[in-house]
Amino acid sequence: MDAELPVEPNGSRLIGLIHAMRPRQWLKNALVVAAPLAAGKLTDVPVASRTIIAFVAFSLAASGTYLLNDANDVDADRRHPTKRNRPIAAGIVPVRAARGFGVILLAGGLATSAAASRGLVTTVVAYLVLTAAYTLWLKDQPVLDIVAVAAGFVLRALAGAAATNLPISEWFFIVTSFGALLMVTGKREGERKELQGDAASIRPTLGVYTDSYLLFLRSVASGVVLIGYCLWAFESAHNSVTTDSTTIFFQLSILPFSVAILRYALLIDQGAGGEPETLVLRDRPLQIAAAAWAIIYTYGVYVAGQT
Repeated sequence: MDAELPVEPNGSRLIGLIHAMRPRQWLKNALVVAAPLAAGKLTDVPVASRTIIAFVAFSLAASGTYLLNDANDVDADRRHPTKRNRPIAAGIVPVRAARGFGVILLAGGLATSAAASRGLVTTVVAYLVLTAAYTLWLKDQPVLDIVAVAAGFVLRALAGAAATNLPISEWFFIVTSFGALLMVTGKREGERKELQGDAASIRPTLGVYTDSYLLFLRSVASGVVLIGYCLWAFESAHNSVTTDSTTIFFQLSILPFSVAILRYALLIDQGAGGEPETLVLRDRPLQIAAAAWAIIYTYGVYVAGQT
Protein backbone atom coordinates (compact mmCIF):
# COMPACT_ATOMS: atom_id res chain seq x y z
CA MET A 1 0.00 0.00 0.00
CA ASP A 2 2.85 2.38 0.83
CA ALA A 3 4.49 1.82 -2.55
CA GLU A 4 1.55 3.51 -4.27
CA LEU A 5 2.59 6.92 -2.93
CA PRO A 6 6.33 7.64 -3.05
CA VAL A 7 7.96 9.57 -0.26
CA GLU A 8 8.59 13.20 -1.18
CA PRO A 9 12.30 13.86 -1.87
CA ASN A 10 12.53 16.62 0.72
CA GLY A 11 10.24 14.97 3.21
CA SER A 12 11.74 13.95 6.50
CA ARG A 13 10.36 10.68 7.79
CA LEU A 14 11.25 11.63 11.37
CA ILE A 15 9.55 15.02 11.16
CA GLY A 16 6.60 13.37 9.49
CA LEU A 17 6.35 10.86 12.31
CA ILE A 18 6.36 13.66 14.88
CA HIS A 19 3.59 15.46 12.99
CA ALA A 20 1.61 12.22 12.77
CA MET A 21 1.76 11.99 16.57
CA ARG A 22 -0.20 15.28 16.60
CA PRO A 23 1.58 17.00 19.50
CA ARG A 24 -0.75 19.99 19.11
CA GLN A 25 -3.60 17.80 20.27
CA TRP A 26 -1.82 17.06 23.53
CA LEU A 27 -3.66 20.20 24.66
CA LYS A 28 -6.66 17.90 25.18
CA ASN A 29 -4.70 15.97 27.79
CA ALA A 30 -4.59 19.08 29.97
CA LEU A 31 -8.00 17.85 31.15
CA VAL A 32 -6.12 15.63 33.61
CA VAL A 33 -5.58 18.81 35.64
CA ALA A 34 -9.32 19.38 36.08
CA ALA A 35 -9.97 17.12 39.08
CA PRO A 36 -6.89 18.13 41.14
CA LEU A 37 -7.56 21.78 40.33
CA ALA A 38 -11.20 21.61 41.38
CA ALA A 39 -10.23 19.79 44.58
CA GLY A 40 -7.74 22.51 45.51
CA LYS A 41 -4.89 20.00 45.68
CA LEU A 42 -2.83 20.95 42.65
CA THR A 43 -0.28 22.81 44.78
CA ASP A 44 0.53 19.62 46.70
CA VAL A 45 3.79 18.24 45.32
CA PRO A 46 2.74 14.54 45.29
CA VAL A 47 -0.56 15.42 43.59
CA ALA A 48 1.14 17.71 41.06
CA SER A 49 3.75 15.08 40.19
CA ARG A 50 1.13 12.38 39.66
CA THR A 51 -0.91 14.78 37.54
CA ILE A 52 2.12 15.36 35.31
CA ILE A 53 2.58 11.61 35.01
CA ALA A 54 -1.05 11.30 33.95
CA PHE A 55 -0.52 13.98 31.30
CA VAL A 56 2.54 12.23 29.90
CA ALA A 57 0.85 8.81 29.98
CA PHE A 58 -2.20 10.06 28.07
CA SER A 59 -0.06 11.99 25.58
CA LEU A 60 1.89 8.85 24.74
CA ALA A 61 -1.24 6.70 24.57
CA ALA A 62 -3.14 9.26 22.48
CA SER A 63 -0.29 9.68 20.00
CA GLY A 64 -0.08 5.91 19.67
CA THR A 65 -3.78 5.70 18.86
CA TYR A 66 -3.46 8.54 16.33
CA LEU A 67 -0.74 6.62 14.48
CA LEU A 68 -2.71 3.37 14.48
CA ASN A 69 -5.94 5.10 13.48
CA ASP A 70 -4.32 7.01 10.63
CA ALA A 71 -2.62 3.82 9.43
CA ASN A 72 -5.97 2.04 9.45
CA ASP A 73 -7.77 4.93 7.68
CA VAL A 74 -5.05 5.68 5.15
CA ASP A 75 -7.25 5.02 2.09
CA ALA A 76 -10.14 7.17 3.34
CA ASP A 77 -7.74 9.95 4.39
CA ARG A 78 -6.29 10.06 0.87
CA ARG A 79 -9.76 11.01 -0.41
CA HIS A 80 -10.17 13.73 2.23
CA PRO A 81 -9.38 17.33 1.13
CA THR A 82 -7.20 18.07 4.19
CA LYS A 83 -6.43 14.69 5.81
CA ARG A 84 -4.69 13.58 2.62
CA ASN A 85 -1.85 15.89 3.66
CA ARG A 86 -1.26 13.95 6.87
CA PRO A 87 2.18 12.26 6.86
CA ILE A 88 0.87 8.70 6.61
CA ALA A 89 -1.73 9.44 3.93
CA ALA A 90 0.83 11.51 1.99
CA GLY A 91 3.32 8.64 1.99
CA ILE A 92 5.93 10.40 4.11
CA VAL A 93 5.55 7.86 6.90
CA PRO A 94 5.08 4.20 5.86
CA VAL A 95 2.01 2.46 7.25
CA ARG A 96 4.11 -0.34 8.76
CA ALA A 97 6.38 2.13 10.55
CA ALA A 98 3.37 4.05 11.90
CA ARG A 99 1.83 0.88 13.28
CA GLY A 100 5.08 -0.27 14.87
CA PHE A 101 5.82 3.05 16.55
CA GLY A 102 2.18 3.38 17.55
CA VAL A 103 2.38 0.12 19.51
CA ILE A 104 5.58 1.34 21.20
CA LEU A 105 3.83 4.55 22.28
CA LEU A 106 0.89 2.61 23.66
CA ALA A 107 3.24 0.46 25.73
CA GLY A 108 5.03 3.60 26.89
CA GLY A 109 1.75 5.16 27.99
CA LEU A 110 0.83 2.10 30.03
CA ALA A 111 4.29 1.88 31.61
CA THR A 112 4.20 5.57 32.52
CA SER A 113 0.74 5.31 34.06
CA ALA A 114 1.96 2.51 36.33
CA ALA A 115 4.29 5.04 37.99
CA ALA A 116 1.27 6.94 39.34
CA SER A 117 -1.41 4.51 40.44
CA ARG A 118 -3.29 1.36 39.54
CA GLY A 119 -6.35 3.52 38.92
CA LEU A 120 -4.51 5.47 36.22
CA VAL A 121 -3.44 2.22 34.55
CA THR A 122 -7.09 1.13 34.48
CA THR A 123 -8.14 4.47 33.02
CA VAL A 124 -5.49 4.33 30.28
CA VAL A 125 -6.48 0.75 29.44
CA ALA A 126 -10.13 1.84 29.21
CA TYR A 127 -9.07 4.66 26.86
CA LEU A 128 -7.13 2.25 24.65
CA VAL A 129 -10.03 -0.22 24.51
CA LEU A 130 -12.39 2.63 23.63
CA THR A 131 -10.16 3.99 20.87
CA ALA A 132 -9.62 0.51 19.44
CA ALA A 133 -13.38 -0.07 19.36
CA TYR A 134 -13.81 3.33 17.73
CA THR A 135 -11.22 2.61 15.03
CA LEU A 136 -12.58 -0.83 14.23
CA TRP A 137 -16.35 -0.29 14.55
CA LEU A 138 -17.81 2.64 16.51
CA LYS A 139 -16.70 5.36 14.08
CA ASP A 140 -19.18 4.00 11.52
CA GLN A 141 -22.10 3.82 13.97
CA PRO A 142 -24.28 6.97 14.18
CA VAL A 143 -24.58 8.47 17.68
CA LEU A 144 -22.13 5.90 19.10
CA ASP A 145 -19.26 7.57 17.23
CA ILE A 146 -20.03 10.90 18.93
CA VAL A 147 -20.47 9.28 22.34
CA ALA A 148 -17.20 7.35 21.96
CA VAL A 149 -15.14 10.43 21.14
CA ALA A 150 -16.79 12.37 23.97
CA ALA A 151 -16.02 9.49 26.34
CA GLY A 152 -12.34 9.84 25.43
CA PHE A 153 -12.40 13.40 26.79
CA VAL A 154 -14.19 12.28 29.94
CA LEU A 155 -11.59 9.58 30.56
CA ARG A 156 -8.88 12.24 30.37
CA ALA A 157 -10.64 14.23 33.08
CA LEU A 158 -11.13 11.12 35.20
CA ALA A 159 -7.46 10.23 34.76
CA GLY A 160 -6.42 13.17 36.94
CA ALA A 161 -8.60 11.88 39.76
CA ALA A 162 -7.46 8.28 39.24
CA ALA A 163 -3.79 9.23 39.30
CA THR A 164 -4.12 11.25 42.50
CA ASN A 165 -6.79 9.16 44.26
CA LEU A 166 -9.06 12.19 44.55
CA PRO A 167 -12.87 11.86 44.59
CA ILE A 168 -14.96 13.66 41.99
CA SER A 169 -18.41 15.14 42.42
CA GLU A 170 -21.47 14.25 40.39
CA TRP A 171 -21.53 17.78 38.97
CA PHE A 172 -17.90 17.48 37.83
CA PHE A 173 -18.79 14.34 35.90
CA ILE A 174 -21.92 15.89 34.38
CA VAL A 175 -20.20 19.11 33.29
CA THR A 176 -17.24 17.21 31.85
CA SER A 177 -19.43 14.70 30.00
CA PHE A 178 -21.76 17.20 28.36
CA GLY A 179 -18.93 19.63 27.69
CA ALA A 180 -17.21 16.86 25.75
CA LEU A 181 -20.47 16.10 23.94
CA LEU A 182 -20.74 19.77 22.92
CA MET A 183 -17.18 19.75 21.57
CA VAL A 184 -17.63 16.55 19.55
CA THR A 185 -20.99 17.66 18.17
CA GLY A 186 -19.33 20.86 16.99
CA LYS A 187 -16.59 18.80 15.39
CA ARG A 188 -19.12 16.80 13.39
CA GLU A 189 -20.93 19.98 12.34
CA GLY A 190 -17.66 21.49 11.17
CA GLU A 191 -16.77 18.36 9.21
CA ARG A 192 -20.15 18.30 7.49
CA LYS A 193 -19.79 21.91 6.40
CA GLU A 194 -16.21 21.40 5.26
CA LEU A 195 -16.82 18.22 3.24
CA GLN A 196 -20.33 19.13 2.02
CA GLY A 197 -21.36 16.63 -0.70
CA ASP A 198 -18.38 14.35 -0.06
CA ALA A 199 -19.14 13.94 3.66
CA ALA A 200 -20.95 10.60 3.44
CA SER A 201 -18.34 8.97 1.22
CA ILE A 202 -15.48 9.94 3.52
CA ARG A 203 -17.23 9.38 6.87
CA PRO A 204 -20.48 7.40 6.55
CA THR A 205 -22.02 8.74 9.77
CA LEU A 206 -21.86 12.29 8.41
CA GLY A 207 -24.34 11.24 5.75
CA VAL A 208 -26.76 10.08 8.44
CA TYR A 209 -26.64 13.18 10.62
CA THR A 210 -28.79 16.13 9.68
CA ASP A 211 -28.20 19.76 10.55
CA SER A 212 -31.30 19.79 12.74
CA TYR A 213 -30.18 16.70 14.67
CA LEU A 214 -26.72 18.11 15.35
CA LEU A 215 -28.32 21.39 16.40
CA PHE A 216 -30.50 19.42 18.81
CA LEU A 217 -27.44 17.70 20.30
CA ARG A 218 -25.63 21.03 20.61
CA SER A 219 -28.60 22.62 22.35
CA VAL A 220 -28.94 19.76 24.83
CA ALA A 221 -25.22 19.62 25.58
CA SER A 222 -24.76 23.37 26.04
CA GLY A 223 -27.89 23.62 28.19
CA VAL A 224 -26.82 20.82 30.54
CA VAL A 225 -23.28 22.21 30.77
CA LEU A 226 -24.49 25.67 31.77
CA ILE A 227 -27.06 24.42 34.29
CA GLY A 228 -24.67 21.81 35.65
CA TYR A 229 -21.87 24.31 36.17
CA CYS A 230 -24.18 26.79 37.92
CA LEU A 231 -25.33 24.10 40.35
CA TRP A 232 -21.75 22.94 40.84
CA ALA A 233 -20.59 26.48 41.60
CA PHE A 234 -23.35 27.09 44.15
CA GLU A 235 -22.76 23.70 45.74
CA SER A 236 -19.02 24.44 45.98
CA ALA A 237 -19.77 27.74 47.70
CA HIS A 238 -22.23 26.07 50.07
CA ASN A 239 -19.76 23.34 51.03
CA SER A 240 -16.85 25.73 51.45
CA VAL A 241 -15.50 26.25 54.97
CA THR A 242 -14.57 29.84 54.17
CA THR A 243 -16.60 33.00 54.74
CA ASP A 244 -19.35 34.35 52.52
CA SER A 245 -17.03 37.08 51.23
CA THR A 246 -14.67 34.51 49.74
CA THR A 247 -17.16 31.92 48.42
CA ILE A 248 -18.57 34.60 46.09
CA PHE A 249 -15.72 33.75 43.68
CA PHE A 250 -17.36 30.42 42.88
CA GLN A 251 -20.53 32.22 41.82
CA LEU A 252 -18.60 34.88 39.95
CA SER A 253 -16.90 32.18 37.88
CA ILE A 254 -20.28 31.40 36.32
CA LEU A 255 -20.15 34.56 34.19
CA PRO A 256 -16.92 33.93 32.23
CA PHE A 257 -17.73 30.20 32.02
CA SER A 258 -21.09 30.99 30.43
CA VAL A 259 -19.51 33.49 28.04
CA ALA A 260 -16.95 30.85 26.97
CA ILE A 261 -19.67 28.26 26.30
CA LEU A 262 -21.83 30.73 24.40
CA ARG A 263 -18.86 31.91 22.35
CA TYR A 264 -17.91 28.33 21.52
CA ALA A 265 -21.49 27.58 20.47
CA LEU A 266 -21.42 30.61 18.16
CA LEU A 267 -18.19 29.44 16.53
CA ILE A 268 -19.65 25.97 16.05
CA ASP A 269 -22.71 27.51 14.38
CA GLN A 270 -20.37 29.32 12.01
CA GLY A 271 -18.78 26.00 11.05
CA ALA A 272 -15.49 26.51 12.87
CA GLY A 273 -15.75 23.53 15.22
CA GLY A 274 -14.06 20.96 12.98
CA GLU A 275 -10.74 21.25 14.82
CA PRO A 276 -11.43 22.14 18.48
CA GLU A 277 -7.76 22.44 19.45
CA THR A 278 -7.12 24.94 16.63
CA LEU A 279 -10.25 26.88 17.55
CA VAL A 280 -9.17 27.24 21.17
CA LEU A 281 -5.70 28.40 20.16
CA ARG A 282 -6.88 30.99 17.62
CA ASP A 283 -10.05 32.63 18.93
CA ARG A 284 -9.07 35.53 21.17
CA PRO A 285 -12.51 36.21 22.77
CA LEU A 286 -12.76 32.54 23.72
CA GLN A 287 -9.26 32.65 25.21
CA ILE A 288 -10.08 35.77 27.22
CA ALA A 289 -13.27 34.21 28.63
CA ALA A 290 -11.45 30.98 29.49
CA ALA A 291 -8.58 32.87 31.12
CA ALA A 292 -11.01 35.00 33.17
CA TRP A 293 -12.79 31.87 34.37
CA ALA A 294 -9.50 30.17 35.28
CA ILE A 295 -8.28 33.20 37.23
CA ILE A 296 -11.52 33.69 39.17
CA TYR A 297 -12.06 30.01 39.94
CA THR A 298 -8.42 29.41 40.86
CA TYR A 299 -8.40 32.47 43.10
CA GLY A 300 -11.52 31.23 44.82
CA VAL A 301 -10.03 27.79 45.49
CA TYR A 302 -6.39 28.55 46.20
CA VAL A 303 -6.28 32.13 47.50
CA ALA A 304 -9.63 33.18 48.95
CA GLY A 305 -10.18 29.65 50.18
CA GLN A 306 -7.05 29.86 52.32
CA THR A 307 -7.97 33.13 54.03
